[in-house]
Amino acid sequence: MNIIIQYVNMDSSESLSKYTTEKLEKLAKKYDWLIACDVFFKQDNNQKEQGKICNMELSLPGPRVFATSTEKNFELAVKETINDLDIQLKKRKQTFTTH
Repeated sequence: MNIIIQYVNMDSSESLSKYTTEKLEKLAKKYDWLIACDVFFKQDNNQKEQGKICNMELSLPGPRVFATSTEKNFELAVKETINDLDIQLKKRKQTFTTH
């Protein structure tokens, strides 16, 4: 799976990129039909507690899958977003299986 990580209006972080890549590779092992993932990190300065935003868009056969989350730090946002993607992929996998 091809992973593209972008930081919107903020400095890039090597450790955050590595953490995100590791989590997405686990997801790719679970679902071998994933093609690519676009990851966007943003920071909302208007929110005091939860201003770290993570958007992920997965390319796969059929319509793309998108998830986003806002948390107090980026690691939690990544974890929450990947959990949301996993739920969507489980549903998508059920449509692939023959009845």
